Amino acid sequence: MTSKTAGATPPDNVTPQPRALPKVNKITARDITASLKAGVSDFLARPVMSGFFGLFYAMFGILFIWTLIWLDMIWMTIPAVVAFPLVAPFAAAGLYEMSRRLQKAESFGWSDILTVMARQRKREMGWMAFVTLFVFWVWMYQVRLWLAIILQDAAFSDLDGFLTAVLFTPQGWTFLAIGTVAGAFLSAVLFTVTVVAMPMLLDREDIDFVSAMLTSIRVVTENPVVMLTWAAIISVTMLVSLGPAFLGLIVTLPILGHTTWHLYQRAVTPAEG
Repeated sequence: MTSKTAGATPPDNVTPQPRALPKVNKITARDITASLKAGVSDFLARPVMSGFFGLFYAMFGILFIWTLIWLDMIWMTIPAVVAFPLVAPFAAAGLYEMSRRLQKAESFGWSDILTVMARQRKREMGWMAFVTLFVFWVWMYQVRLWLAIILQDAAFSDLDGFLTAVLFTPQGWTFLAIGTVAGAFLSAVLFTVTVVAMPMLLDREDIDFVSAMLTSIRVVTENPVVMLTWAAIISVTMLVSLGPAFLGLIVTLPILGHTTWHLYQRAVTPAEG
């Protein structure tokens, strides 16, 4: 007869219990208001550092649009501008970390924030970046697909030609209708799976990206009106900020990023310990 040792491994037929998802809280419009106030406060506390992330995001957008023009794809610039806010949650990662430290009254500098951001490459945040960029790619691809199917052989040598075909022809109206529906669907999907997943992955090392997305989905489904309101605020603010050569993002992106952190804190119960 063999004796059992204290370090014996469990039988193969014993499956580990899945980790419970974080508890989701009910939130109201007051939570959005309070989070916005906290977001503005964080921005004013560190305006230069916050503005840097907004400037970086704006410069990336300008470079992306310039690249499309250089590739003679000027007709893709408007769809690209509309889709550009889709990648904002990932771009705001540094802002989440700033708000986390400000909330805990921790001192920090540039190296602290950039080090945390660099560390995310080896953590679950990288998978969320993949999800975000994949949805962005799907958006751009479906625009080209619908252009080819609906407008067929129409050639767009300049932006005026594209706008004329889209705004003043029946085929263009069909393209706008389908593109709007498809774009709204993709935006809703990405918002639902990332709205609290991004800050959560930066905040908690015990959460994988699938669990973070599931928690984000629960936050949206259990607070549909509030989260729809927040999505509308983000969409309108981002699109208005794109107008003056993307430069409005220098202020609005940081405030939205800081606000998202505080809304996440209200919507999801913090980890114990």
